[in-house]
Amino acid sequence: MPPPSASCLLAVAVAVAVAPRPPPAAALPRLLLHRRMASSEPTRAFQLRLNPLTGDSEWLVVDEAEPAPAPAPTHQLLAATSYLDMLNDAARNRAYRQAIDATVADPNSRVLDIGAGTGLLSMMAARALAAAGGEGRGDVSACESYLPMGKLTRRVLRTNGMENKVRVFHKRSDELRVGVELDSRADILVSEILDSELLGEGLIPTLQHAHDELLVKNPKTIPYRATTYGVLVESTSLWKMHYLHSNEANSEDGVWLTPSGSENILSVKPQQHAMQCDALEDEIRLLSEPFKVFEFDFWKRPDSHRETKIDIKASADGHVHAIISWWVLQLDSTGSVFYSTAPKWARQLSCEDLPKCANGMKDWCDHWKQCVWFIQGTGAPAMKDQTLSLRASHNQTSISYQLNMCDEGNIGRPKNDHLTLLPERVALYGEKGWRSALISVIRNAVSVTTVYLMSEKSSPTCIVADDSVFLALIVSSLLSSSKIITMFPGLRDKGFNYLQAVADANNVSMDRIEVIGKKASSLTMNDLKHEKVNLIVGEPFYYGSEGMLPWQNLRFWNERTLLEPLLSEDAIIMPCKGILRFCAMSLPDLWRSRCSLKDVEGFDHSVVNDTLGACGDLPGEQQGPCLPYYVWQCGHTKKLSKVYSLMDFNFSEPIRPCFGKTKIKFARDGICHGFAIWIDWVLDEKKSIVISTGPESRYWKQGVQLLSKPVQVNPDNTAMHVEARFDADTGEISFKSTFLVM
Repeated sequence: MPPPSASCLLAVAVAVAVAPRPPPAAALPRLLLHRRMASSEPTRAFQLRLNPLTGDSEWLVVDEAEPAPAPAPTHQLLAATSYLDMLNDAARNRAYRQAIDATVADPNSRVLDIGAGTGLLSMMAARALAAAGGEGRGDVSACESYLPMGKLTRRVLRTNGMENKVRVFHKRSDELRVGVELDSRADILVSEILDSELLGEGLIPTLQHAHDELLVKNPKTIPYRATTYGVLVESTSLWKMHYLHSNEANSEDGVWLTPSGSENILSVKPQQHAMQCDALEDEIRLLSEPFKVFEFDFWKRPDSHRETKIDIKASADGHVHAIISWWVLQLDSTGSVFYSTAPKWARQLSCEDLPKCANGMKDWCDHWKQCVWFIQGTGAPAMKDQTLSLRASHNQTSISYQLNMCDEGNIGRPKNDHLTLLPERVALYGEKGWRSALISVIRNAVSVTTVYLMSEKSSPTCIVADDSVFLALIVSSLLSSSKIITMFPGLRDKGFNYLQAVADANNVSMDRIEVIGKKASSLTMNDLKHEKVNLIVGEPFYYGSEGMLPWQNLRFWNERTLLEPLLSEDAIIMPCKGILRFCAMSLPDLWRSRCSLKDVEGFDHSVVNDTLGACGDLPGEQQGPCLPYYVWQCGHTKKLSKVYSLMDFNFSEPIRPCFGKTKIKFARDGICHGFAIWIDWVLDEKKSIVISTGPESRYWKQGVQLLSKPVQVNPDNTAMHVEARFDADTGEISFKSTFLVM
């Protein structure tokens, strides 16, 4: 799977790549340009690195000829990918090995591996060829577009003595040509170009080109077939994640992000959203049995578009709020090897022959989740035994649904004033307590500012420093004679168009709101009509950064620092402070998915541990990177300590490096795998209103720092010393932990 970024490295595969492999749902977008030089020169990748504090970027060069291991930040980038979790998925690895061993039986077979990753499937195929006596005509070709990953592929092949048995190409599969890179068309296709939805990594166009140009007629393929399934569910939790109108009506605060008549002007994108649905088991009611949606046969050329109508019998009364979907792979042609991404609660209902793991269930994994499709509005009513009509359709990269023909999620293109946000942010904007806290702080700040300015006989100027349309509406409605500057660094004109559309419903005059298309570093007094800034506010929230580590929203502190010359003497800043907090945790499922690799189905993968950020059995006290997760979706979790404060960020002062340390005591027995880290935003100077982004909330990701080795702890004889350093230039925080025996 394509790499997300640990330090905000942005990349998109262009020119020399394999099948399109977009990042997982929590990952950041990236910009990666590959360039094939003269035939005698190595491949180079130009990668854009973005500083999360400033928005500034720089180009980094990744060279094929560069000695391994790759230097940071490329090193850090690979550590933040899903490759490690995938390679720790024993059920997946075993299923592919069984299918490859059964399929690669002709010693003259020519095997093509599209999306080679570390080369595991290519090595399995080469081993199977050798077992069949294929030391003659048979061969294995692998393409891997992402150059840093391709370099790691070659290291793994060398480690296992396979460098002369697998040919690796740093190209897109649709750039391979028979008679140039490939001697002839391949008899067998081995691929793993699947995301949680199945189609999002370009499965269909990749298979189409392969069947047209790279494969023999009627090839053998691994996998052989994929089938998507769905189930209708009722869930208040899921409903809150997509339908804001009813939830903000219940808040009764008079702020309308979705006014009557424009209920869908702010919504989630009409698509399948990847989510760990095992975590929702106690919060959903099944309103149907699982039903089959589409079958995709890898062994024949797929259609670009299909549509099907499914009649579903409701199993209970309720409101259908969402469709939860998953897929099942049949890896071999005989139907004896399967792999499923079904949630545990649905797996027991499926009639499919699913993989038999040692513990009877497939382990928790993060590289493939389930998907949620939200039914628009208040949901579709259902009565037991009623037949509901579902229309499912797919294009080359996604599957969409219409239930009872009334779901308008995929009809027409959105207008310029329509905002689409992640489900978690839509749910947050409907949260009564969160809205009340912000409104209360802004109202108090406006009151203080107004009293001060009355004596100065001038009107206040406020800057909304982030992408918060909610704060822009609040400030505009409360400061009736003010000038509001909205930075909207991510939303830009789209945010302004949205405000225009909802202004009347919120009694806001757009004459006083201005979107400044400049960075904070470029803003001058001329832009402010020579009026000093009296109020700077932020949630903080930066559009497009939702998958980042929580402290990367400290961009607000940097923006406030850059605006220092424009501030009035008594300017109010909200939030006024950030507090870095953490809690020691037992995270067995997450640990298993990130632990170091040794033997993977007979192949040594220890060479990838450092590069992929593995934990456990590593030299010295080496730790993997701190990565962003929704902790509530991380399988089994258990808090082992109370919450501790580690570092303060005072926004009344310019941004600066910070250091913090503390000694924690454990509150309960257990195995400590690491700690969850987040920021609490202190909104007011009295410190009476604080918004926490910790594990108790589902709306923000936390940082998770796994330890170099798990440690058995108990309250009587174990403690831990933790240190953290904040780099004000890069926005990164580094951690160091040491266990103490008392």
